[in-house]
Amino acid sequence: MLLTALLRALPQIMLPGIRAVLWRTLGLTLLIFALLGVALWFGLHLLFAQIGWLQGEGFAGAALAVILVLVSSWLLFRTVSIAIVGLYADRIVIAVEAQDYPDRHAIGRAVPVLEGARVAFRSVRRAIGWNLVALPVYLLLLITGIGAPLLFLTLNAYLLGLDLAELIEGRHPHAPRYTAVARWQIGFASALLFLLPIVNLLAPVWSVAMATHMFHRRKTIS
Repeated sequence: MLLTALLRALPQIMLPGIRAVLWRTLGLTLLIFALLGVALWFGLHLLFAQIGWLQGEGFAGAALAVILVLVSSWLLFRTVSIAIVGLYADRIVIAVEAQDYPDRHAIGRAVPVLEGARVAFRSVRRAIGWNLVALPVYLLLLITGIGAPLLFLTLNAYLLGLDLAELIEGRHPHAPRYTAVARWQIGFASALLFLLPIVNLLAPVWSVAMATHMFHRRKTIS
């Protein structure tokens, strides 16, 4: 069912309602990281000026800022993009339901903007909090070569499963919730999408559309 949901969701990214969310999510995410880059450059500029290293000028500060932005972008892209798409997730769910599940679409509730914002905030808080808690373990596992990436993938698959479940379940509060296994499935699939270059740009909206299919194709849903 997971593979079917992934494949059915992919072409739906081009639906007008979902495509608009994709461009908005990408635009806001890139803007946030651009502002982060500028802030890092100015911060390093001031730091170097204070310590007298290269008089706060030159290539070193810019290069270090670029490196920090690239690393932070790789680590935070999924957190920021999922939080942003969470503000508009209801539009993705509505578009998928309107095309493939009209009966469910008719009984779904509109998710208030503030509720979507609270879900997005919880997503960011969970992602940053749990990854900070796991940071010492990440560092210890670096010596294994593969341990740190596996832990990062596992933890973020779990967190993404929670995020996606909240985004979908809010529209159908009276329907049965995802099982723990289903949350792991959608979270793991989403985490893998975020690891793939280019694909990761589509991952936020693709994940929500995929999770919508997983929600409505369950045998337990009434």
